[in-house]
Amino acid sequence: MKKKPNFKPKWLRVKYPDKYDKYNKISNNLNTICKSGSCPNIAECWEQGVATFIILGNICTRSCKFCGVKTGKPKKIDFSEPQKIAHNIKIMKIKHAVITSVDRDDLKDMGAIIWGKTIKAIKKINNKISLETLIPDFKGRKNLINIIVNEKPEVISHNIETVRRLTKKVRIQAKYDRSINVLKYIKYISNIRTKTGIMLGLGETEKEVIQTLKDSRNANIDIITIGQYLSPSIKHFYVKKFIPPYIFKKYENIALDMGFLYVESGPLVRSSYNAYKHIF
Repeated sequence: MKKKPNFKPKWLRVKYPDKYDKYNKISNNLNTICKSGSCPNIAECWEQGVATFIILGNICTRSCKFCGVKTGKPKKIDFSEPQKIAHNIKIMKIKHAVITSVDRDDLKDMGAIIWGKTIKAIKKINNKISLETLIPDFKGRKNLINIIVNEKPEVISHNIETVRRLTKKVRIQAKYDRSINVLKYIKYISNIRTKTGIMLGLGETEKEVIQTLKDSRNANIDIITIGQYLSPSIKHFYVKKFIPPYIFKKYENIALDMGFLYVESGPLVRSSYNAYKHIF
């Protein structure tokens, strides 16, 4: 087994701007992937008026080996959550919101009804806001996916996360083709922009990355993000390699040549990074 990287190279070091504390205090009563997922871009995004909120609690029913969100038995659904999210977005003066959720495989509708109500509430209270929904796979159930599509967010996103070969190890309960097909279906029934994201440094090969880009583009996915995987703890899948910036630039050029409308590719890129740019 290869030696685990034990330090971050200089291109992965981030300093938080002063305004981080201001937004951190405002958001204390909300669940955000910015904080739960230990995102390195949290301050930069919040200063730009962009934030990613988690609905349906902060405990996931799946146990993906890359993710820092807690896994276990979730708490009961808070049916007032859509209104709370909508009002807090207004208080924070968010210009572009990204809404995501934990997987709720314990629920009959997998949380799709709350998803629909949340989008509707946000749009009603914040009539000038733009919205991206970073959705679970809903196990590929089209009737549940339709609930999201019918509310017409500007972007619908679902992350493939890694290449086909590594999916079973990294995303234990997920399926590579199912994720691709969810986005393919959304594009088939609507003109909503679709988006996905992958991580590098998990042991993938260049050939596999390029094939994943091809698979995504063949599904008519419009936007893709490519970032460096960082392990949340020693219990998670470990980083096999830190990928240098020039490799990310190479993949960016390859993806653009394939016809993606927008590509975010860099060591610090996460799925919500520069999300407000992806609606134009």
